[in-house]
Amino acid sequence: MTDLLASLGLSDLNPGTSTGQRFFQSDGADVLESHTPVDGSRIAGVTATTRAEYDRVVEAAEAAFGHWRMVPAPQRGEIVRQIGDELRANKEALGRLVSFEMGKIVQEGLGEVQEMIDICDFAVGQSRMLYGLTMHSERPRHRMYEQWHPLGPVGIISAFNFPVAVYAWNAMLAAVCGDVMIWKGSEKTPLCTVAVQRILARVLKRNDLPEGIFSIVTGAREVGEWMTTDPRLPLISATGSIPMGRAVGQAVAARLGRSLLELGGNNAIIITPNADLEMAVRAAVFGAVGTAGQRCTSTRRLIVHDDVFDEVRDRLLGIYEKVTIGNPLEEGTLMGPLIDGDAVEAMQAALEKVKSEGGTVLHGGEVLSDRPGHYVRPALVEAANHYEIVQDETFAPILYLIRYRELVDGPASALALHNGVRQGLSSAIFTLNMREAETFLSHLGSDCGIANVNIGTSGAEIGGAFGGEKETGGGRESGSDAWKVYMRRQTNTMNWGTELPLAQGITFDV
Repeated sequence: MTDLLASLGLSDLNPGTSTGQRFFQSDGADVLESHTPVDGSRIAGVTATTRAEYDRVVEAAEAAFGHWRMVPAPQRGEIVRQIGDELRANKEALGRLVSFEMGKIVQEGLGEVQEMIDICDFAVGQSRMLYGLTMHSERPRHRMYEQWHPLGPVGIISAFNFPVAVYAWNAMLAAVCGDVMIWKGSEKTPLCTVAVQRILARVLKRNDLPEGIFSIVTGAREVGEWMTTDPRLPLISATGSIPMGRAVGQAVAARLGRSLLELGGNNAIIITPNADLEMAVRAAVFGAVGTAGQRCTSTRRLIVHDDVFDEVRDRLLGIYEKVTIGNPLEEGTLMGPLIDGDAVEAMQAALEKVKSEGGTVLHGGEVLSDRPGHYVRPALVEAANHYEIVQDETFAPILYLIRYRELVDGPASALALHNGVRQGLSSAIFTLNMREAETFLSHLGSDCGIANVNIGTSGAEIGGAFGGEKETGGGRESGSDAWKVYMRRQTNTMNWGTELPLAQGITFDV
């Protein structure tokens, strides 16, 4: 692991704050201790940002914005292209660091870095497509159009479960839009934050760009509060729990700033009698077990028709018996550890709660105490949708199996159960029946921001806008027209005539 850290430029780990090329020694006494969930051992410490250092970072970002916004957008895209190449060169090392510090298996760690590369490629193309519209004026010899301008320093707060990819979703698009970034990664994965910053710094240095285009701050909740209440940051993009999102949204709204919130999910798959059960079960297992159930898009609920419920349950039990749990860096492991001891305790509390409400644990849920680290067996639980614990999101590998009879109509229908939670991120239906599929995708169907047919709830591609409704926050990141959130819209009217007519035919003679 020492060689891995060295290959990513992490031999000196005391600095915790950076304004681009230059890391500087923190004056603070607080240290973020990074522990691997693989065996619980300490990896390294990163100093937390002090308030004075935070202000220094913001000032550097403001200065850099004055330069960066004047760089033509395609040239900004060229810098992002180089960042993508640098990530390609470091994909193996960074992916393994993600796996080691966060706990997801290596293939998922590598996949996360590939998402960063993919969004760089997407953003390069977007840099030539920051389109506005032209409109016809009601006044003669007038032209109307709209254009988009960069916002300024954008604050990005990301979570431990995707310690690098979600940052890139925001930062690469914002960069081609002309914004500069201040990133607070999770205090649980600070080495991933510093490693990415080192990669970006090399590109900035090669291109003789000013400090402050990409900056990081490190710390816990207090640092995030500095960002959310700071009027110098016109946009805060925050990924995390619903309670965290409420606090961020309220703080940013209080200063009339903008927030982009990507919060919790309570995602479900509906399996109808017309489903390809082999595909459905495989998707459910990956959705529930992948990343040890610590994705915001993890499958939490499986809503299964009575006619196929027993077969689906039995297939799942057979697969769950074979899930290999262990060191995520080793080949053949399908599920690594939970992030820390608190996550293990939360899972155990959820299982006790569902049993007290009448649920039945069909398989798993045990803590694997025969090894160091934070390992558990994934749990299958037969439950009812109205249970209080089922209504909540537990960030752990618990899959609730729920029965239904009718797809639509009535409070016990599959769609009523599906939509009967406060969260609205990702959703899926497995069916080979066109009418069922189209119903699920219609206004009668899923109320989530993401709705899939014959694929699972997790594994979104960067080309589509990512985000959810209801208590998931309503934000959109990544593809489609998500770039617009990082810019401000301006409507322009140009009079090229010799008269000064007013709109709506108003006459005002002086």
